[in-house]
Amino acid sequence: MAMNDPRWGQNNDGPPDLEELWRRFNKRIGSFGQKGNGSGGDNNSSGRLPPIGGGIVIVIALLLWAASGIYIVDASERGVVFQFGRYLETTQPGPHWHIPWPVGSKEIVNVSEVRTIEVGYRNNARNKVPNEALMLTDDENIVDLQFAVQYVRTNPEDYLFYNRDPDQAVKQMAESAIREIVGKSKMDFVLQEGREELAINARDLMQSVLDRYQTGITVSQVTMQNAQPPDQVQAAFDDAVKAKQDQERQKNEGQAYYNDVVPKAQGAAARLSQEAEAYKGRVIAAAEGEASRFESVLNEYSKAPKVTRERMYLDTMQSIFTNATKVFIDQKDNSNLLFLPLDKLIGSGITRNASSFDAGMNQVNDIESGIGVNNEENRTRNAFRVRDRETR
Repeated sequence: MAMNDPRWGQNNDGPPDLEELWRRFNKRIGSFGQKGNGSGGDNNSSGRLPPIGGGIVIVIALLLWAASGIYIVDASERGVVFQFGRYLETTQPGPHWHIPWPVGSKEIVNVSEVRTIEVGYRNNARNKVPNEALMLTDDENIVDLQFAVQYVRTNPEDYLFYNRDPDQAVKQMAESAIREIVGKSKMDFVLQEGREELAINARDLMQSVLDRYQTGITVSQVTMQNAQPPDQVQAAFDDAVKAKQDQERQKNEGQAYYNDVVPKAQGAAARLSQEAEAYKGRVIAAAEGEASRFESVLNEYSKAPKVTRERMYLDTMQSIFTNATKVFIDQKDNSNLLFLPLDKLIGSGITRNASSFDAGMNQVNDIESGIGVNNEENRTRNAFRVRDRETR
């Protein structure tokens, strides 16, 4: 049967008549408002809504409509109220009411939820997205970066009015910021010691751009998940890293050797310097003592040259014989054979005696030169001493 057929609803095989349903509804409402009134059945049969019953319906409808404006904001949320599509206010945690639809509406924004955006990978670092991960460095090398951006919505009004797709906006800004920073850095810096610094700089740059566009978003953290060269050059890069590690190891070994040798050398130099100062002091003291003794002998010699000369001669001979090797032979011994190591005795004795004798003679000569004894007397005395030495 067609929809426009006038017989629609008259048979049992079709839906009930709408007018009949409305009439029954009005009849039931009227029965509540006119209890005990015998004419109520006649009035309801006309299909009109009784005044009292209609008022109750309107009141109930208004109450339900007004109750639909009640809402509760949790502690981690903020409510944004709109009126005729325009921003009205931001509500804090607790129960609130706004003019219901179609005049007013609301949006609840969670300002404590930490949301994560993945760039260069999905779910884990193995699921790479090459068009996002591959970036060019300042030294014209390509690096493969995967990082995650965590952010929170701190300004609900800006977040709702200035963002059509917040996640996509954060992702594009993160990728742009990382590419800019990597493009100003060297490859070794990006892959090794510069990861933390890159993350901090990227977060600051992203935040400045987000604030400039009034997105109502605050970047809490940028985490580098992975940083490596492309798979095609991974083996060569590993060799370069190993060579650099060997260089660092050798440098550390050299520094350790330096730290071990230099302090020892400095200590030895300080010790030698102290010994030299001590030797200097001893030599100066000995020289001053000799000079003082020489002056005292000179004074005595000027008073009694002969006596002083004889005393000095005796002192010199005493020192010679004291250091000389002497052999004593007992004449009472009846031994027929006597062995004397004359070569050794003579050699050692002559050396010691000559040195002692020369020292004594030099001292005498110095004294005589100091008091102005004439050269003839010196030559005669020296000749006499030489003859005495040869005789001995």
